[in-house]
Amino acid sequence: MDYTDLFPYADNMDGSEAEVLCFALDRVRWRFAWKTGGLNAEQLRRQHPPSTMTLAGLIKHMAVVEEGFAAGAAGRAATLVGGEDDWRCADEPETLYALWYGAVERASVEWRKISADGGLDVPVPGGTDTWILNRRGLLVTLLEEYQVHAGHADLIREAVDGLVGNDPREVADA
Repeated sequence: MDYTDLFPYADNMDGSEAEVLCFALDRVRWRFAWKTGGLNAEQLRRQHPPSTMTLAGLIKHMAVVEEGFAAGAAGRAATLVGGEDDWRCADEPETLYALWYGAVERASVEWRKISADGGLDVPVPGGTDTWILNRRGLLVTLLEEYQVHAGHADLIREAVDGLVGNDPREVADA
């Protein structure tokens, strides 16, 4: 699968601050999609002790995170809610991929609207109770969340089937 088709800004880094941050978000989403994609249920659910984290759990967790951060930036309540059981998710691959890709698609639309509607300096509801005070803080924290979990996915995927690298184009060229 060519993941560049899924993330429209993955090859463009010119633009405003919001556009560049969305570009960075698309790049790490693209890497996460590659590291978690194309696997069967057993591979997605496989644990690697001592951790109980699985690729299925990471996919579900990131769908919930995508939805939550975009909802927070838009000032609305999140529609997807996760919990501790997400890490040991037993959902079928098609369900998981649809959940995550759907959340990414909705969040991407939301972030593009947000960047045009007041930008990143707009305060977020409840921001005074946390260190995230505005949309910029939410977007940067979402990037950090992806970077951490893309690293987890990288290690787990290598253990599952030996896939290594930072870019599927590198592997295809090898």
